[in-house]
Amino acid sequence: MSSEAKSAPMRTEQALEAIAAEIRQADRFLLTTHEGPDGDALGSMLGLHELLGQLGKDSVMFLPAKEFPLPVEYRFLPLTDIFFDPPADVLDRTLIFLDCGNIDRMPVEFLQRPEARRLNLDHHHDNTLFGDVNLVDVEASCTAQIVWELAKRLEVPLTPRAAGALYVGLVTDTGKFMYENTDIEAHRMAAELIEVGVDVSDIYRRLYERVPPEKLRLLARALSKVERFDDGRLSVAYVTEEDYLATGASEDLTEGIIDHLRSIEGTRVAAFVRDKAEGGRSARKVSLRSSDGAVDVSIIARAHGGGGHARAAGFGTDLTISELVTDLRRQLDSSTGSNGNGAAPPEA
Repeated sequence: MSSEAKSAPMRTEQALEAIAAEIRQADRFLLTTHEGPDGDALGSMLGLHELLGQLGKDSVMFLPAKEFPLPVEYRFLPLTDIFFDPPADVLDRTLIFLDCGNIDRMPVEFLQRPEARRLNLDHHHDNTLFGDVNLVDVEASCTAQIVWELAKRLEVPLTPRAAGALYVGLVTDTGKFMYENTDIEAHRMAAELIEVGVDVSDIYRRLYERVPPEKLRLLARALSKVERFDDGRLSVAYVTEEDYLATGASEDLTEGIIDHLRSIEGTRVAAFVRDKAEGGRSARKVSLRSSDGAVDVSIIARAHGGGGHARAAGFGTDLTISELVTDLRRQLDSSTGSNGNGAAPPEA
């Protein structure tokens, strides 16, 4: 199926009510998110699943088996009843995509059948509006915030489990409330979730303070291979299958390495490249971060079939490390108007 828009975008309030109406009217749902799910993807999916349960709806969550094991940071989330295969009645379920910028970011055939009823809840600015109803709020700090607002619209009190899941989405997508998308509403949401019963300290420890030794060894190898280009504007690191073997680590332990690259002084774009240990549609995965916002890395990601935010994006590729660096340098030069050495090009 094409990822082109199926409906014109609505204002957020209209879209919120339209999604609420869809949920009120239907009885059975299947929830999913993008491949390589992060904290917001998983937290918003689980949060909405809990919300639908509160409404007495029949809800199932789906992720392909290849997505497991999840990154170690997210394994405490209660996702043991997730479906790896479509349920027998999938044709009768409304499909809800969460935190998924385009339908091809969850490349599963049964989710793309033309007759499916699809709802699209997201906050990415490059969302392709692939749903029958699209609730895409680019002002929201995370997709979990959209689910939180939806709960209010449906007048459903959040359970502690739902609140915990949404808090994971909020704290990870705002970078522990340090990124530019952290606004008043994000803090208001956090306060309300804490009132419901979220244990902030426990979630923080589970997300950030249970690091396996193998992950530290992998991080050390990645940082030992940092390369900087164009006066340090581009910082690149990578891990290969050899690194996995040498450290005893697995691909799911690469979460967060990109943040160390972004923090290097002078870096405008950070790129972390990792070999895909289990294979798949591409040989390796690339995570991009924009440190100062001058470069929209989602444009670079889309050029390679990926997507994301202006400051955080990613894609899969079969390019070698050398080819990839050459392409990133070219695109960085193009986006900043420099001549490759950090200086502006001469005027004509």
